[in-house]
Amino acid sequence: MSIAHSSFYNMLKVPEHQVAGHLAVDGKLGPLVDDSGRFYKPLQGDGRGNKELAFYESFSSDTRVPDHIRKYFPVCYGSQLLEASNGSGLLHHLVLQDIVSSHRNPSIMDVKIGSRTWYPEASDNYIQKCLEKDRRTTTVSLGFRIAGLQLYEGKESGYWRPGRKEVQSFTVYNVRSILRRFVSSNSSIGNENSDCSFAPSIYGGSAGILEQLLELKAWFEDQTIYHFHSCSLLIFFDKESVSKGSASVPEIKLIDFAHVVEGKGVIDHNFLGGLCSLIKFVSEVLSDSKESSIKDRVESEKPGICTDNGNCQ
Repeated sequence: MSIAHSSFYNMLKVPEHQVAGHLAVDGKLGPLVDDSGRFYKPLQGDGRGNKELAFYESFSSDTRVPDHIRKYFPVCYGSQLLEASNGSGLLHHLVLQDIVSSHRNPSIMDVKIGSRTWYPEASDNYIQKCLEKDRRTTTVSLGFRIAGLQLYEGKESGYWRPGRKEVQSFTVYNVRSILRRFVSSNSSIGNENSDCSFAPSIYGGSAGILEQLLELKAWFEDQTIYHFHSCSLLIFFDKESVSKGSASVPEIKLIDFAHVVEGKGVIDHNFLGGLCSLIKFVSEVLSDSKESSIKDRVESEKPGICTDNGNCQ
């Protein structure tokens, strides 16, 4: 635990690319970032913040977690006492890796995993609140829901960031559409014919999103250490780099661990089921993009129609 010096406060700012959760705007309490690649998350009340800190401490030293799985979790640097973003005084903050700090214009999708977001030890009121939201969104029907979104559409258009109410109203059809639009070059608002031109390089490939999801799935099929309730997968990549033909490695990170509980030797079927559902949807987009690419190539390679005088069209 450490206390920040006064000069340090001048370096802190509101995260530019936060797509879900509590935002530090209009005098509200929320996370802050600095220029060194660190993310400062206020410890939540009711013991939730302490539980999240305890999870990071436990996870970092747990030898049962394979090294290749750790890359899917933000690095935790402990906690720090900082001036709260709402001006309410000093507050303990979780100090984490700012996972999108190295991306200039990232497209980001926050996907909350599981068909049930409440945890067994929660109060009846909390469970009821979660049940209502889970049924109102695609959580129950799909096993996951999009909780936040940011699509970079270019220098002129900037970002498309749907509001919280719009995101919570997403249907199964909307989810399919968003997953396609996320990897399309023509993703502007109102364009219903997403070309999915970036799907092979972002969703596909040996380092693509699908392979990363499958690697996580393989771990969740075996791990009985933790049950991840109400956790999210953050999916992001630099669309501008991909548009210019530059290499941009897509990434996924697991975030939000205030409701993680011990697995007690039981597989986390709730999280695993939601993960499998997301994999299915991503696979469908990738498959459709490949079929479309093959069809376009076949059409372009068709011989022209030749007339008797030898002219081909």
